[in-house]
Amino acid sequence: MDVKEYIASGVLELYVAGALSPEENLEVQHYALQHPEVKSEIEAIEKSILELTRTTSPKLSKDSFKTVRAQLDEVIQFKPEASERKTPWGNYVGWAASIVLAIGLIGVYLQNNQLKTEIEITNQEKENLEQILSTTQEKVIDKEALLQQLRAKNITVVALGGQAVSPDSYAKAYWNREENKVIIDAQGLPEPPPGYAYQVWSLKLTPLTPTSIGLLEDFATDDSKLFALSNPNESEAFGITLEPEGGSETPTLEQLYTLGAVGP
Repeated sequence: MDVKEYIASGVLELYVAGALSPEENLEVQHYALQHPEVKSEIEAIEKSILELTRTTSPKLSKDSFKTVRAQLDEVIQFKPEASERKTPWGNYVGWAASIVLAIGLIGVYLQNNQLKTEIEITNQEKENLEQILSTTQEKVIDKEALLQQLRAKNITVVALGGQAVSPDSYAKAYWNREENKVIIDAQGLPEPPPGYAYQVWSLKLTPLTPTSIGLLEDFATDDSKLFALSNPNESEAFGITLEPEGGSETPTLEQLYTLGAVGP
């Protein structure tokens, strides 16, 4: 701990003024026992307040002053020096000094509260950044896992070309027959309009029998545009249609965006 910075922080003035929590009081007392400079500063602050109190309240009895001093001594014992002679002007100066001290203590208290608020905000921002970092790392791990699957030896790659509704569209299907899984690379599809989603179909050609294998969920927010779907079917082709959100039981052929047959 930097003792000079700790003393300059204003926490000791708040301690003497009784503005700290019990836990903070214990912390100050601990540092006072560990560092003589902290104890001396507390004694100096207490002495100043006692002198101001004695000056601004000349009608108090000596016993009253001893009571105040005893209460302060319970926190950190100190031995005030003999007081100097007072003049009538001392009363007015004492009152002014009391006001200045009070304003100063309030200012320090508000600054400390503001500092605590800033620290809380900083901690919250740190937690948010850590959460973003964790999410990003998870996405990277997911992408690496997908890439490993795409590079497997037993992958069948099916090119899906654009159809009449969107001739420029394209996609690829990476089919792992052993694991009953297909990965759709939908980079060549336009973003679906609000209220719609792309649905992927496994097709038997004779007779034409479509089976839905899933939706390309969160298409707009998925930067990789790689989607892993389960496909236990004996697929002869794959197609992608644009359907209302939630999908359809049968494909809307007028909205067939891409289609591709599985090679021999």
